[in-house]
Amino acid sequence: MEYPKILKDVKEISATTKFGNPSSNLIKGKISNVEVVIVSRHGKKHTIMPSNVNFRANISALKEQGCTHIIATTACGSLREEIKPGHLVFCDQFIDRTTKRHQTFYDSDKVCHIPMAEPFCAKLRKLLSETSAEIGLKHHKKGTIITIEGPRFSTKAESHMYRQWKADVINVSTVPEVVLAREAGICYAIVAMSTDWDVWKEHEDGVNIEMILKVMHQNAENVKKLLVATIPKINYVDCRCREDIKTSVIGG
Repeated sequence: MEYPKILKDVKEISATTKFGNPSSNLIKGKISNVEVVIVSRHGKKHTIMPSNVNFRANISALKEQGCTHIIATTACGSLREEIKPGHLVFCDQFIDRTTKRHQTFYDSDKVCHIPMAEPFCAKLRKLLSETSAEIGLKHHKKGTIITIEGPRFSTKAESHMYRQWKADVINVSTVPEVVLAREAGICYAIVAMSTDWDVWKEHEDGVNIEMILKVMHQNAENVKKLLVATIPKINYVDCRCREDIKTSVIGG
């Protein structure tokens, strides 16, 4: 998605962090006089596979720019009949099936036991849901997303297993992004865009990248409208998302 088109006073920033370089240069601008910073998770041309995304650098770079909230967009497969391709889901829970990713900023000298009972910011999710209703977007107020390592898609056996686990949608990017955002004291929510049925549904074509890109393109304008309408409404400061880290670190 060409998100910079929704920004005013745009400038590009080359950033680096103690964890390395973020996935792309940062795009900074304003939406209704609210300062916004964008990073392309998989690179500007989608050249970084999920396991190789430097999530720590991405979150660190946003934190260093003063970001207090993250609204992350992600394509996902639907594991539920009621979540149709084109629907948006504002997830409230996740299941982690990744195996190769750095999940914490505190990997030496200190240990961080960050609480994850409620991993997504409830206030931000509520704003996204209310705004979606106002502008007429088909959405689901909550759901459980399962993040797999990728980049391959699921087998049918796996897809049916995830449904038995009560997962609602599936993707390759939310974990550890959501965890690191909480360690950074940033409110985090996702706009999960359902693009396909994964491979659990009988009499439907299996998921493929062409299918995903087609639905994402169709949904792009809706998501832009949602971001433009939601971001100016973010006016809260006090939030548990910012407080958990203060009592989670041991050692040092």
